[in-house]
Amino acid sequence: MATVLYDTGINPSLIRARRVAVLGFGAQGRAQALNLKDSGVNVVVGLRAGSVSRAPAEATGLSVAEPAVAVSKADVVVLLVPDEKQPKLYADIIAPGLRKQGALIFAHGFNIHFKRIVPRADLDVILVAPNGIGEQVRAQYLEDHGVPALVAAHQDASGRARELALSYAWAQGHGRAGIIESSFREEAETDLFAEQAVLCGGLTHLIQAAFDTLVQAGYEPEVAYFACLHEVKLMADMIFQHGIAGMRESISTTAEFGDYTRGPRVIGEPARKAMREILAEIQNGQFAGELEQELAAGLPAIKVERVRARAQLIEKVGKTLRERMRVRGRSG
Repeated sequence: MATVLYDTGINPSLIRARRVAVLGFGAQGRAQALNLKDSGVNVVVGLRAGSVSRAPAEATGLSVAEPAVAVSKADVVVLLVPDEKQPKLYADIIAPGLRKQGALIFAHGFNIHFKRIVPRADLDVILVAPNGIGEQVRAQYLEDHGVPALVAAHQDASGRARELALSYAWAQGHGRAGIIESSFREEAETDLFAEQAVLCGGLTHLIQAAFDTLVQAGYEPEVAYFACLHEVKLMADMIFQHGIAGMRESISTTAEFGDYTRGPRVIGEPARKAMREILAEIQNGQFAGELEQELAAGLPAIKVERVRARAQLIEKVGKTLRERMRVRGRSG
């Protein structure tokens, strides 16, 4: 069993003594930069002069500078731009600009584990990966809570990389919820697998297949939408609060019996075999290679699938129902 660490024993002064440059101001960049600021850390956000994020960042009271300037003045650089943009940003700005014996922090292990980025040997290379979206990283921090996180040190040039990782995690509020020591490999592979098998690929295709099954059997699309998609959030909330066993004990006897007796037929050995194959493709680098080809070609498969997804009946029905629910909610 993994050891879960909390704020006790973490040294906040390590990160507070550093000048931190956050590159990127999406959901994670905004949340982490503001959390650092509120934790008493000297932080600057690196954004180009023409970036649409520059004005919103300045409006929060954060210091903003050109990425190269921010990096040149920093002891620690936090790389929070999309994965596909990180290698060029590292090569063009970070590698030549970050001072010797500096530190580089990632929120995802992909580029380090799959060697899309090979950092300078003098740098501490650290992972602090929140187990939550950026909005929750910020919201939980403001509520004096936090989201859990994984931490790891890929390179320990200073001899204090682990301590710095924990200190940075403290500044994000992760120590209030729990910090698990991991590795870039473990974080990258489990994150990709969860996305593909459950959170994105598995869940969305399960919902689509169930919706299609009901509609093709003659049931009204609106009824199928509420039964197969809308209620997913309610069940996810129950699982979040009570775990899988607790959720099952909270639902009707009819639903619980159906879970035990029919669920294994939907997620049976063929599905488990597919999961093992997907995990192997992640571990051996096949998925990373396919993704690299997709990016180099200009995202042709993604563009086709986006169009296909928008054309599905579940999207048309769902858009109408969600708009009606929002209007009803405002008028109520």
